Amino acid sequence: MSTANRGKALSVLIVSTLAFTVCFMVWMMFGVIGIPLKKSLGLNATEFGLLTAMPVLTGSLVRVPLGIWTDRFGGRIVLFLVLLVCVPPIFLLSYATQYWHFLVLGLFVGLAGGVFSVGTPYVARWFPRNQQGFAMGIFGAGNSGAAVNKFVAPAILVAAGWTMVPKVYAAIMLGTAIVFWLGSAHDPEHTVPASKGGFMAQLKALKDPRVLKYCQYYSIVFGGYVGLALWMVQYYVGEYKLDIRVAALLAACFSLPGGVLRAVGGYLSDKYGAHKVTWWVMWVCWICTFLLSYPQTDFTIQTTTGLQTFHLGLNVYSFTAILGVLGVAMAFGKASVFKYISNDYHANIGTVSGIVGLAGGMGGFLLPILFGVLLDLTGIRSSAFMLLYGVVWVSLIWMYMTEVRTRDVLGGEPQGAPVLSRFWPCIEGNHHG
Repeated sequence: MSTANRGKALSVLIVSTLAFTVCFMVWMMFGVIGIPLKKSLGLNATEFGLLTAMPVLTGSLVRVPLGIWTDRFGGRIVLFLVLLVCVPPIFLLSYATQYWHFLVLGLFVGLAGGVFSVGTPYVARWFPRNQQGFAMGIFGAGNSGAAVNKFVAPAILVAAGWTMVPKVYAAIMLGTAIVFWLGSAHDPEHTVPASKGGFMAQLKALKDPRVLKYCQYYSIVFGGYVGLALWMVQYYVGEYKLDIRVAALLAACFSLPGGVLRAVGGYLSDKYGAHKVTWWVMWVCWICTFLLSYPQTDFTIQTTTGLQTFHLGLNVYSFTAILGVLGVAMAFGKASVFKYISNDYHANIGTVSGIVGLAGGMGGFLLPILFGVLLDLTGIRSSAFMLLYGVVWVSLIWMYMTEVRTRDVLGGEPQGAPVLSRFWPCIEGNHHG
């Protein structure tokens, strides 16, 4: 890569990451302003979950067409237009008064979440294959916008009321669109010819079982991240009776590493392979969700000296520490899944990343609603983690059956190789995704 092209690539990476960070901050806005809205509108847990999830729905559904348009027209113009289109609905949120107003406007605000399937192929094509995982990881660190939202929105909310938050966010979005346009560039060689870019032709990728598997992985590492990022502030407020500013700060201990460390996950995926990183990510998620699932419990036993009562449950410090580890694992997993895609679908990264991003986004849409339903039905707040624990089990089993056991992924073990010799290379081998 020439010095001029490298400078252009770095500029594209920087302004694209900035744009994605701002978009993710806006996408997660209801996770904070939804708390006073829940009280003023008299919402139950399910209605609150639906409110926070509405932007995620639109951001997920538009990922496939945005990914296809990125392949066809280039990422610069598509991303710029998405940024501009989002400004009016963000601003209008300040004047909404009824529940349905917020649901409808939330759908339009959610367009901001679709920029991921634009920026991923746009950024990746500016870098050589052996650096794409790291480049996509840097861009994906824009997920840290969820943490930025938890720092910025509560401060604005306490100082000037929740209605000021959308106004400030609309101004930030407009400024970001201008900065992005000035710092980005377009390369015609990065677009896919029309003969390869037909909508229905590219959607045939859905028939590939590998794409479905990557969708399942991403529904955990991204969908779970989005769902928890939206849910955790009110979880802390309800479970530990914290002030909204303290709750948001502790929730950011999950959101911040879950976004920023995605670049590290990209580097590890480039070095050790997508398969190995994803395998360990799933196991860490399994352990963390198991520990977080245990509800606050008091139990009484009969002893020789009479009844003895014990309490079992995570305090706010241990809960936050485990949640932070879960955020780190999800950050690595988000990068490793897209390393799979850059390896297997280099010619149409935009389309496949849009499909996988759609699956992850739909996970982020459904999970807050399901969290609310489970809370209303059981009254147990940790039921959210019980649900995630079950979903992680599905991915672990699927990954073992299709990758760990099969010789094509692990480097060609003989058909009659013992089970341990087929399992161990996933840990010791040097497979690169």
